[in-house]
This record gives sequence, structure tokens and C-alpha cells, in this order.
Amino acid sequence: MGVEASEDAALVAAAAEGDAAAFRTLVDRHLSGVLAVARRMLRDDAEAEDVAQEAMLRLWRSADGLEVGALGVRPWLRRVVSNLCVDRMRSGKRLTVVEEVPERAEPATQHSQLEAQDTSQRVDAALKALPDRQRTALTLFHYEGLSQIEVGQIMGISDEAVESLLARARRTLKATLRDELRELLADGQYE
Repeated sequence: MGVEASEDAALVAAAAEGDAAAFRTLVDRHLSGVLAVARRMLRDDAEAEDVAQEAMLRLWRSADGLEVGALGVRPWLRRVVSNLCVDRMRSGKRLTVVEEVPERAEPATQHSQLEAQDTSQRVDAALKALPDRQRTALTLFHYEGLSQIEVGQIMGISDEAVESLLARARRTLKATLRDELRELLADGQYE
């Protein structure tokens, strides 16, 4: 068991005893990763924050019986947040935020940062355009590093079905992003 896994085990044991400081340490350590998974899967920041909060609440409630493995509490949290996201997508109980977010001005001196942000937004938009099942499989496999078998277990489908979802998602992303690149070159942005 690695150092982080040992620390996680000690923190989970302390949290099980009601140690709020130990639980805060676990939240500080793992919340950003949990939130990233939820954002990729749900395509909605507000819902992702709700799911991340629920995952942390489940960690608090489950601390007493939770067995921390060799990789720490991260795999358990990843599975919980993935399942919560899948449940939310299946139930259709997704919230729609109606208030407009104010625009944020960016300094003109940060040209390279804006280009990278633009590219990231284009990739993110392409991911968001994928059907839910393809996006979920792709996120769990590529971003979270799970195996096809683990993705299949989380999604409740066979390994072959995961492979098919991944192949379709990759083809769609490749075609979408290729078209985006052609548009950028045609506009003269990257000459």
C-alpha cells in the first residue's frame, strides 16, 4: 500500500470515528478529481457539483464500513461518482439553469492562453455533443483510466459493447474535430 493509500486509510478510519478534520482532509484531497469526473460525464457544472457533493456525503456515511484498497479511496470515489452520474443521466432528472452567466473579460495580452482555451472548449464541445453512453464510456476509459471491463461493470454492459461505444465515440470526435480544424484553417486563424 502506497503512502497516499495509507494516509487515506487512516483518514477514513478517523472520519468513521467522527473526526471532521480528517474528513475535510479527504475532501481537500479528492474533491477536485471527483468534480472533474462529474463535469465530464454530465456536461453541466451545477449538476456536477451536486453529484460531487453527494459522493463526498456518501464517503462520510460509508467511512465506518469502507475498506481502503492499495490505491487509496480514489477508486471507490471514482466508482461512486460515475454511478451517480449514470443514474442521473438515466433518470432524466437533470436541472436546467435559466439565469445567464455574466461574461468575463480576458486581458488581450493572453493570446496563447486564449488559443489553448479555445481549443479546449472545442474539444469539450465535441465531447458534449456525443450521445450520453458514448461520452460516459470515453470519459471513464480515457480520462479516468479504467479498463474496458471496469467501464462495462459501471455502465452495466459487456466489454464488447464498451469497445463498440469507444470506437463510435472516437470516430465521431475525429470527424468533428477534423471539420473544426478545417474551419480554423479556412478562417486564416492558424496560418
